[in-house]
Amino acid sequence: MDIDILLQNLAKPAQRAIRNEGITTIEQLSKYSEKEFSELHGIGKNAMSIIKQTMSENGLAFFQ
Repeated sequence: MDIDILLQNLAKPAQRAIRNEGITTIEQLSKYSEKEFSELHGIGKNAMSIIKQTMSENGLAFFQ
């Protein structure tokens, strides 16, 4: 699923962090651990909450 659906719900710093990582689909997020992803510059608690909810709604989760 295209990442733009998620990006429209995130603040600009989180959007930039995701784009800078070259992530273009929600499925690509599941290649990251939650800890690893949350350490990206621009990804805060609010962004992580939105990202996890969106992933869950699409049957996805961070890598364990």
